[in-house]
Amino acid sequence: MTTGVRRRMGVDERRQQLIGVALELFSRRSPDEVSIDEIASAAGISRPLVYHYFPGKLSLYEAALQRAADDLASRFVEPHEGPLGARLRRVMGRYFDFVDEHGPGFSALMRGGPAVGSSTTNAMIDAVRQAAYEQMLSHLGVAGPAPARLELVVRSWISLAESTALIWLDGRRIPRAELEKQLVQDFAALAAVAAAADAELAALLRDLLRHEPGDGPFTDLVTRLVHLASG
Repeated sequence: MTTGVRRRMGVDERRQQLIGVALELFSRRSPDEVSIDEIASAAGISRPLVYHYFPGKLSLYEAALQRAADDLASRFVEPHEGPLGARLRRVMGRYFDFVDEHGPGFSALMRGGPAVGSSTTNAMIDAVRQAAYEQMLSHLGVAGPAPARLELVVRSWISLAESTALIWLDGRRIPRAELEKQLVQDFAALAAVAAAADAELAALLRDLLRHEPGDGPFTDLVTRLVHLASG
């Protein structure tokens, strides 16, 4: 008969384990409600040992937030293949996967949680938004600094996606799939309004729409608007 021996974790491995445990707990409840004792118990170690790897709950919270922020930013990465509308639908699907799986953690990330107002947390949030912004410009085929109106459209849309997700988490009163499609169409609507006053943006938008299929989200929006106007 052999006796199992618990393997001793290295410093980095233990830190990563604690971050993972904290993220799992934060995905179910607000970080404010999760104690160091709970994190220690879930990790199978003592409370003092948690403090050996992290000086306090805030430092562990920020480490967990950084991992979540990196994950969220990666959701905007999408191969540049096929119509833009279909690409954005896939991006929104992955974005809401994250929101759905990490509700309280997502809220904490976007609202600051226990570290609200801290420079570290604000930098993480800004990095997620910037990564999303750069990915969107890449999807639009824009290299270098974006024209002013296009930057306004993209950054406004990213803020809209955030606020929509936060509102959806409060009761989930609208089916998620409908919101994913709506956000894709919101982007088209914002871009169309800006393009009406910007010839360069109008040319970019026309080129993108030229590749949209008849059953795509952008074409569906145009059809609905025409129907609304004629009704």
